[in-house]
Amino acid sequence: MIGWETAHRQGTIAMLVAMASLAACADHSVVRQGRVASRPPPRAAPLPSSQDFRMCAARLETAQVRYEALPNRDNGNGCTIIDAVRLMDIGTPTANLGPMTCPLASTFAAWARYAVRPAARLYLQSEVVRIETFGTYACRDVRGTGGTIAGKRSEHARANAVDVSAFVLADGRRISVQNDWRAGGAVRRFLQAIHDSACRRFPTVLSPDYNAAHHDHFHFDMGGRGGFCR
Repeated sequence: MIGWETAHRQGTIAMLVAMASLAACADHSVVRQGRVASRPPPRAAPLPSSQDFRMCAARLETAQVRYEALPNRDNGNGCTIIDAVRLMDIGTPTANLGPMTCPLASTFAAWARYAVRPAARLYLQSEVVRIETFGTYACRDVRGTGGTIAGKRSEHARANAVDVSAFVLADGRRISVQNDWRAGGAVRRFLQAIHDSACRRFPTVLSPDYNAAHHDHFHFDMGGRGGFCR
């Protein structure tokens, strides 16, 4: 027969084991109304599914543009990434492309293919082998001559703008907006031609002629009512 002290000791051990097991489970659960309920797994941000996005994605596929659809995100403070993609291959290597709304991506890819590349052949007798940009999405305000304009969100904050800075040619030349916008001859005609083409494609186009904040790049965005070309 097991003595009282032995039984008491075994009972205490069993109770401690049970409490330890419960504590371990509690690390992965939430106690609600006296019940132990599992925490729901974190929800992934939804992928774009709107009809407009599907139509735009179809245009990219028809143009044989490789892209990755990005999850919709609201980052707060007026900064969003909605119905956006990341361009993987537009036919010309392009630096620093981040999230872009699908309409921006589609328009940019068409501009690179049907404006930039033919203009380089026509005016510079060379192929564009790389397009350089300063990026796309940035959660920030509009940049004016004296700095950002507080409270006025840039189209960059909605992944709806891209800043293009330079073009590298197959013959080794690098044509930059900063150094060559004021140049003469064929280089100037090339930059002017692709700027003018952009004005026919993007609702808003800003160049060094607009203000000092754009002295080193072209700004293209899909905001506004269109026809704003500087």
